[in-house]
Amino acid sequence: MRRVIGPMLLWSGLLWSGLLSSALLLSGCATDKRNDALEHTMIEYANAVRWDGFEAAQQFVDPKVREAHPLSSLDLARFKQVQVSGYDDGNGPIPDGENQVRQVVQISVTNIHTQTVRTIVDHQLWKYDAEKNHWWLESGLPDISQGTN
Repeated sequence: MRRVIGPMLLWSGLLWSGLLSSALLLSGCATDKRNDALEHTMIEYANAVRWDGFEAAQQFVDPKVREAHPLSSLDLARFKQVQVSGYDDGNGPIPDGENQVRQVVQISVTNIHTQTVRTIVDHQLWKYDAEKNHWWLESGLPDISQGTN
């Protein structure tokens, strides 16, 4: 026996499937937008650390964190004594909640006075600001006073 679907029922089903598809696409777009912003931020931050120095990288730190923990003159002096010679983000950022990622980076720094090279490990915490479509570094700049030769 053949079943006939009435035109209203057919249109109703198409409407619901269209609405569901649109909702899924929009949520996917938001995720894509967040992921694109993360990828862009990770590359820009790595470039800032590697080529422009830690003072430029400071702009990636959440403004609230910068205000609560401003760089001291000693921090600035330490940053000026080193040149970053390597930045290895390993496997990249790892999700740690919906709008948060963690990343462990090994940064090789060379003392410009002694040419001594050492590696520091930077445990980064990044949070996403959905209103601004922007990722902020919550963990602050790395502690370059630690490290191994």
